[in-house]
Amino acid sequence: MKLLMTDRPVSAALPQDAAAVDLSALRIANCVGCFGCWTKTPGRCVIRDDAVRVYPLIARSEQVLYVSRVKSGSYAPVMKTMLERAIPVQQAFLRIHNGETHHVQRAVVPKDAVILAYGADRAEERALFTRLVERNAHNMSFRSPRVRFVAEGELEAAVGGEASDRKRQPPRPPLQFQALRRAVPGPLEGGGPL
Repeated sequence: MKLLMTDRPVSAALPQDAAAVDLSALRIANCVGCFGCWTKTPGRCVIRDDAVRVYPLIARSEQVLYVSRVKSGSYAPVMKTMLERAIPVQQAFLRIHNGETHHVQRAVVPKDAVILAYGADRAEERALFTRLVERNAHNMSFRSPRVRFVAEGELEAAVGGEASDRKRQPPRPPLQFQALRRAVPGPLEGGGPL
């Protein structure tokens, strides 16, 4: 499965096995740090909002294309919030990976990742964002993260180019999140832990 996750609406033709999620159109609350997803309901966030339908898509995807404005060397707030809310795909247990401590993943598919970053005009901000992606790569199960900085006016073309580079099947229009609600059961519809 392939996933396009954006901090704003974008239009791009996607492969048949791809899903598109516009985070700006969803209701996603901040993580409250209760760790209920590790202790009370392992693998499931205790907050019932749209994030509980998105993080399983992140976990199952073999390829991800994230589109985010860079804010102070980090992801845009809505993207950062969603990535923080994806903590249920990890377990509370720790492991040593390449000499560093990281959480054990909960049925997370290793993935190739491209992050299209826009709005970072200064070299220092670009370097900081690139380092953030590199440091997060292990916890997000990125095999090969690649950050590509683009001007905001070039964003649609860049998304289309990245999506077409990954195509293996005829294109189709992006899925709407309402369609994903029917296709991907959440915890409230009988879906279980990842």
